Amino acid sequence: LGNYVLTLCRDSHIPILYISSLSLSLSLSPTACELMNRGILALVSSIGCMSAGSLQSLADAMHIPHLFIQRAPTGTPRSSCPSTSRAQPDDYTLFVRPPVYLNDVIFQVVMEYTWQKFIIFYDTDYDIRGIENFLDQSSQQGMDVSLQKVESNINMMITGMFRTMRVEELHRYRDTLRRAVLFMSPATAKAFITEVVETNLVAFDCHWIIINEEISDMDVQELVMKSIGRLTLVRQAFLLPQNTSQRCVQNNHRINTSLCDPKDPKAQKLEITNRYVYDTVLLLANTFHRKLEDRKWHSMASLSCIRKGSKPWQGGKSMLDTVKKGGVSGLTRLLEFNDNGTNPNIYFEILGTNYGEDRGRGVSRLATWDPIHGLNGTLTDRKLENNMRGVVLRVVTVLEEPFVMVSENVLGKPKKYQGFSIDVLDALANYLGFKYEIYVAPDHKYGSQQADGIWNGLIGELVSKRADVGLSALTITPERESVVDFTTRYMDYSVGVLLRKAERTVDMFACLAPFDLSLWACIAGTVLLVGILVYLLNWLNPPRLPMGSVSSTTLYNSMWFVYGSFVQQGGEVPYTTLATRMMMGVWWLFAPLLISSYTANLAAFLTISRIENSIQSLQDLAKQTDLPYGTVLDSAVYDQVRSKGMNPFERDPMYSQMWRMINRTGGAENNVEESKEGIRKVKYGRFAFVWDAAVLEYVAINDEDCSLYTVSNNVADRGYGIAMQHGSPYRDIFSQRILELQQNGDMDILKLKWWPRDSPCDLYSPVGTRKSGSALDIHSFAGVFFVLAAGVVLSCLIATVETWWTRRKGSRVPSKEDDKEIDLEHLHHRVNSLCTEDESPHKQFSTSSIDLTPLDMDSLPAARQALEQISDFRNTHITTTTFIPEQIQTLSRSLSAKAAAGFAFGAVQDHRTGGPFRQRAPNGGFFRSPVKTMSSIPYQPTPAPNFSYGNDPDRGTSI
Repeated sequence: LGNYVLTLCRDSHIPILYISSLSLSLSLSPTACELMNRGILALVSSIGCMSAGSLQSLADAMHIPHLFIQRAPTGTPRSSCPSTSRAQPDDYTLFVRPPVYLNDVIFQVVMEYTWQKFIIFYDTDYDIRGIENFLDQSSQQGMDVSLQKVESNINMMITGMFRTMRVEELHRYRDTLRRAVLFMSPATAKAFITEVVETNLVAFDCHWIIINEEISDMDVQELVMKSIGRLTLVRQAFLLPQNTSQRCVQNNHRINTSLCDPKDPKAQKLEITNRYVYDTVLLLANTFHRKLEDRKWHSMASLSCIRKGSKPWQGGKSMLDTVKKGGVSGLTRLLEFNDNGTNPNIYFEILGTNYGEDRGRGVSRLATWDPIHGLNGTLTDRKLENNMRGVVLRVVTVLEEPFVMVSENVLGKPKKYQGFSIDVLDALANYLGFKYEIYVAPDHKYGSQQADGIWNGLIGELVSKRADVGLSALTITPERESVVDFTTRYMDYSVGVLLRKAERTVDMFACLAPFDLSLWACIAGTVLLVGILVYLLNWLNPPRLPMGSVSSTTLYNSMWFVYGSFVQQGGEVPYTTLATRMMMGVWWLFAPLLISSYTANLAAFLTISRIENSIQSLQDLAKQTDLPYGTVLDSAVYDQVRSKGMNPFERDPMYSQMWRMINRTGGAENNVEESKEGIRKVKYGRFAFVWDAAVLEYVAINDEDCSLYTVSNNVADRGYGIAMQHGSPYRDIFSQRILELQQNGDMDILKLKWWPRDSPCDLYSPVGTRKSGSALDIHSFAGVFFVLAAGVVLSCLIATVETWWTRRKGSRVPSKEDDKEIDLEHLHHRVNSLCTEDESPHKQFSTSSIDLTPLDMDSLPAARQALEQISDFRNTHITTTTFIPEQIQTLSRSLSAKAAAGFAFGAVQDHRTGGPFRQRAPNGGFFRSPVKTMSSIPYQPTPAPNFSYGNDPDRGTSI
């Protein structure tokens, strides 16, 4: 174009100074002053707003007409120049390019499309202050407008977003990108569109608007080829005559065909700014010839803007008026100026494409805009309606209970499917009116990216466009969402663990379970201690035993009495002292409380099984290493554990611990190929299966033996969604209908169908629980029977030993050394009790007493054989014992029980002794009782001692 301009100037003999952005430098004003010294008619500049200010001041001072052609840097959209937004009456600067109307045009287009939420992208060279008015108007209309600056390195910017954004944030960002406005150069727009399309940030249902005056026909074709979805382009256009001869001949001036022919490649590449440069030079040429014809020419005296006192050009005002009054038809159709020195002629055309999946689709003119008439045309953002009747979708799935299952498989007929996901799909089909054909993925996998970058499984079917919809227990992940589109989640997702419930083990000593071992030890010690205390209290203060009592307060009897009262079986030893009664009263209060607590706790232990499994959360599973666990290889759970487990910045160490177990031996040891295999390993082996919590809950609920339970993470960080081809136009209407199902409660009804609340199995209990009202089995009381059997065996063993011991002793001739010794102290207590009892039958006897010695016993009459032998005093009403006289207490304080075994009294005569009965004093002697008397004992001397020691060796010494 520069050659054409120079040729035009040379042919027209026009002395002008043309300054473009290429020759702009810091020494712009000195250079312009130097050129003015040579004599010029006008100053033409094609620069930016910041550089135009200095030339404008110089032109105003020297009265040189300045024709300013605003050029945006690197082809970005123009912004209004702050310093030149309002023309002054004495300004010598004329604005060749019309004012910036981009705010008005884009606002009108957005209003016609009825957008309420969109994002504005602008490149680094664009002055964002140029759309302040548009942002204010959008805010007044209640629009949600976002701004984002596009960096020069677009690839790095997109990669950073994928690295920093979470799944939910990325999903919302993609929704925002469905409606976008681009304020950027055509080159930047091409690179940006290419990047977002390749990274699958946009879909076929997106609608973008690109607005820039500097969009050529070639740029339009390239942008349409690179974009998907719908594209609207707003650019400046010129209404040129349809006839080629009329376009190339303007006011007797012929324009080169390479510039005026729209089909010429040079004309297609011609920028809008360069078109205005050409028409500006043509306008100055016509003005110069007009001045020559009017003969009102002022000589071009040499001007010096550096020297002080230099005067401006006298003909500058006249030249400026002539330029304003003139006009020219050229490459910009009509170039003229109004009184403010601006070009009012501007025309915008709005081009656009329709929604579609094919790139390079046709472009048509949708509407036009100009400052006088405004928008001329109708703009509608066509959307898919809630009517898909006649549409048949091909659905790919993976069998996963309870989401997708085969309900009927008849040979020769298509398979019929059922499940929660199938119910959701049927609800959508009934509402929207579409039909579907379903098939299972060939490799029965959800899909993962292989080493060669190709996706397999369900996702691979969608990427290769062999299916329209992917449906199963499919979770929304960033990797999958980068290649396919997902609807909004229709169910929350969390990771769970399937485990086998603990087996009910037979505890032979379950009866001891209510109390701890230490408590049992304390109880046993307490029984011994109380028994010893009772014995000591009776020893310190002996009780008074009634006539006929056969019990004694020995340590053995005290222990037996305390134990009997503890087990609530009573005792045989009467205790009459206050201290002993106080002790036993406290003991009798302690024993029922302890027995009641034991009984209540035993009932709980017999009806509720003890939890023996310690795994109650994912953290517990990760901490232990005894129970192996794993998941499905190359699944979403596997990728999640791997990514978090290998991330050094992950705060939760649970995933790193789980990854070490799952990745043991390269993942082949603990992982499975399908979820059914993992469930089978849990049920029939020692294994924990990490998988989707919803799937595991269904398996645990429907287990016949109720032998499985689940542990899950309550935090739902993602969800289940329906996958579609990237850019599918059905995503929005599917998402909208899913939200409606969730809002009106239909989705909850579908969930209760497959996850009922009244399940017979407890899927959260780690042990098998007993149904209410069920009978207790033998295992619950095995320990009680064991104790009973042990007692029987021990009793039989003791009886055997006693029998052997008795026979062994009976076979031996007793001697004095073998005789049992009589406890004289015990005899003393018995006699005291006998003599002090007021109501005893012995009160009828006389007060006479007798001293009986062993020597006197030897002289009993021979008639003793006719008398009844007193072999056991416990079988008679006589409760007296052998009396030991003082004369022989120095010889022995014991009387052999064997010696008195066969002793018998002679015939009873009416003979009484007259003296009172003497009792044995504590010092070993005898004293007479002044109150108590005892009956006389008839007695005859015996010729010779003839005792039969062998009659009954076990007989007592009572008489």
